[in-house]
Amino acid sequence: MNLQDRTCVVTGSSRGIGRGIAEDLGAHGANVVVNYRSSEGEAHEVVDAIEEDGGTAIAVQADVCDEDEVEAMADRVADAFGGTDVLVNNAGITVDKKFENMSREDWDQVMDVNLGGVYNCTHAFFDDLKDADHGRLINISSVVGQQGNYGQANYATTKSGLFGFTRTVALELARHNTTANCVSPGFVKTDMLEKVPERVQEKILSRIPLDRFATVEDISGIVRFVASEESAYMTGQILGVNGGMEW
Repeated sequence: MNLQDRTCVVTGSSRGIGRGIAEDLGAHGANVVVNYRSSEGEAHEVVDAIEEDGGTAIAVQADVCDEDEVEAMADRVADAFGGTDVLVNNAGITVDKKFENMSREDWDQVMDVNLGGVYNCTHAFFDDLKDADHGRLINISSVVGQQGNYGQANYATTKSGLFGFTRTVALELARHNTTANCVSPGFVKTDMLEKVPERVQEKILSRIPLDRFATVEDISGIVRFVASEESAYMTGQILGVNGGMEW
């Protein structure tokens, strides 16, 4: 799955799953755009890691909620690498509360990032993806969008919304030989999971047939496949990478 000279934009890639995806793509020859909102130091650490591994990368600041900043990012990418071949919509946030305690601000904040950001980034890079040889749109969802999760009505809504968005855009891009797919991870060993109380982690683990949490590499390897030419006949699909959890 060689990605040599293909330009890949990964939103929210200064940490966590996004960082793993960016480093994996870079290790397989891609020109990687490490997008961040405020974690500049961490974003440059990702760039350094990719370059130390022989890859090419740049860090570009843009708040995915801000359409002007996203358009400026697209211009920066065009100047650095030309057209974009792969867009990975990974940026997302959580604001967890029981629905009865959730304010409209809590709701809107998650909608603006997790769905509004996907709109802004996909819109900004849409022409590039249409024009690319083997263009790829990859949206990162979550098993929570498939199952729901206590205290995450806003987050679950955004992540399930990506399914309909992905399927629809896949139909519109198909005539351009560009694909759109959705990778839906289960529970992944990241800093976010470490903050979950141990008793809750044990309860989650009991529902995973493979009896372990995902590693970042479990997810990044699937994203790399979807980004590659080998996935050319797959579009509009939701790939559940969740250790066998039902949905």
